[in-house]
Amino acid sequence: MLDELELTGRVRTHVVQHDELGAALHGEVLAAFQALRQAAAAEGFDIAIASAFRDFNAQRRIWDLKFKGERPLYDALGKPRDFHTLTEDEIIEAILCWSAVPGGSRHHWGSEIDVFDRAAMAPGYRVRLLPEEAAPGGIFHRLHRWLDANMERFGFFRPYRTFRGGVLPEPWHLSYAPVSLPAAARMTARLLAAAIGESEMLGKARVVERITEIHERYVANIDPPPTRSSEFISDLP
Repeated sequence: MLDELELTGRVRTHVVQHDELGAALHGEVLAAFQALRQAAAAEGFDIAIASAFRDFNAQRRIWDLKFKGERPLYDALGKPRDFHTLTEDEIIEAILCWSAVPGGSRHHWGSEIDVFDRAAMAPGYRVRLLPEEAAPGGIFHRLHRWLDANMERFGFFRPYRTFRGGVLPEPWHLSYAPVSLPAAARMTARLLAAAIGESEMLGKARVVERITEIHERYVANIDPPPTRSSEFISDLP
């Protein structure tokens, strides 16, 4: 079970760096991911990880760059928004639609992976992790249809499969339920506020003022996993 520092990404004692994958994962996730990847390879896919574990400081860098307008903010269709027309609350909302508040990212747990299919990419293609890549006609559409049919038996589910009034759909974001469900149960607004309060992230004061709403809408508000993916998978190698 993750402790409070691990839950909020302030330490990395619960993850292991895997250089061949270019990612750090919770110790229990590797076997499940490798089994998923092997099954996909038999169907012609080459599943790679765009992002896995991110610590608090890495999430804060993403947040701060977006808060300053140095990284683009997107609408629900993945189209850029005009930073200079937004209020502070609108900037916070625009960030939260696609990027978690530091301390509140599921990527802190080592159970989350953003995936893509290397086999589908032409030379020089840059993965963007936008909805159009997974949509019909998109470069990774076939991979995501395969994941729809197969990921549950390896313990994975999509926490942002549909729009529930918070984070916009992220089909590329897979969560390993046996680790992430207990972590989510322990992730509270109080814990999140404490982690943010000790940081120097931009917009901190307003985020802490809104922390209960942000936790309810953007941290706890996910699509529940199918029944079997919430169990430890006993038949993995």
